[in-house]
Amino acid sequence: MTDEGSTLHLPAELARAIEDRIRGTGFASVDAFVAFVLARLLENPSTEPFSEEDERRLKERLRSLGYID
Repeated sequence: MTDEGSTLHLPAELARAIEDRIRGTGFASVDAFVAFVLARLLENPSTEPFSEEDERRLKERLRSLGYID
């Protein structure tokens, strides 16, 4: 990763939903909102690991979106 950060690709529908959600807030962009949310998640990591079922559903969703084979 460079000092500039890294690039994430969001499905267009998700990006539009975030744009709608942040309209009228202090967030200047989808990037700013996503960075804020991820930073907050990392501040309070879950003490419970994914269950096998959670992991299976997550992998299924990522596969359906084309992120994994």
